[in-house]
Order: sequence, then C-alpha cells, then structure tokens
Amino acid sequence: MDFQIRLYQASDLEAIREIINDSILFTSNNYDYRAKTTEEVQIQMEQKLENGFPILVGVINNRVCGFATYGKFRAKPGYNTTVEHSIYLTDSAQGKGLGTAMMKDLIQFARNKGIHVMIAGMDSQNLGSYRFHERLGFKEVARIPEVATKFEKWLTLVLMQLTLD
Repeated sequence: MDFQIRLYQASDLEAIREIINDSILFTSNNYDYRAKTTEEVQIQMEQKLENGFPILVGVINNRVCGFATYGKFRAKPGYNTTVEHSIYLTDSAQGKGLGTAMMKDLIQFARNKGIHVMIAGMDSQNLGSYRFHERLGFKEVARIPEVATKFEKWLTLVLMQLTLD
C-alpha cells in the first residue's frame, strides 16, 4: 500500500484529534481518561512546533491515518538530549509499513537535532507496540508496576530506550 509521510499542517488537526481520542476512550495505550477538545489538541500541536519538535503525519489515500512526534522527556535541563516520542495510527493503517517509516523519519529528525536518547513509554499489555519498538532497536530499560489505573485495573508502564549516537 502506498502512503505519504509529511509534516503537520493545521488542516490535520481534526483527524489527529480523532486518533488521539480513539486511543484515550477505547484503549489502555493512552493513560488519559478524557477526550481532548479541538482547542486542546491545537494548543498541544502549536507548543510542539514552537519548541522545535517535529510532527509527522501519515497519509493513506489522502486520509490522515497517523502521526508521530516527540517532546521533552523530563523538565530538568540535564535531560535536554533525551526525548520521549508518541506514535499513533488508525487501526486500518496498522501493518502496512507506515508506522515503521514514520518512526525511522522521526529518529532521523532526532539525530539531526543532536538528540542522544529516545524513550518509548507503553502499557505492558500493548505487545504490538513492544515488538514494533524492538524491531526498531529499542531495548526495555524499566517496568513500573501498577503506576496507573484505567478501566478499573492497574497498569504497568514499560519504558524502552534507543540510543541514537
């Protein structure tokens, strides 16, 4: 299947909001509880761009099917060469190579910016994401048991790391 990866445009906002809200409302892949408004997602995207963080958009058949971005890992300046990324795809876009291509581009953006480490955080039950990150060279570095709750169950956060240089 053919797909396109391009930089975020304001016209992508509603499609990205729908992707985010699907993950919030129907999965444990996103530890948020409440669906995001258009304004909240717009502010989030604008802040990423203002801070120089890339937002990549995946398109299949002229339809936005995913996005990938990264941001600060932690607030202290000692972490300035570490980022934590997010990647979300619609169900219909998974398994077509789009996610891998987006992540490879995102990793290259990070390398070009002098980033040393990229962190992936995921729920321990999200085995698809775990294997996806393993294929890209990420290694598990931590499991934090029962660090969150959603849908009335305890969730374990897994952190995976990729050293970029």
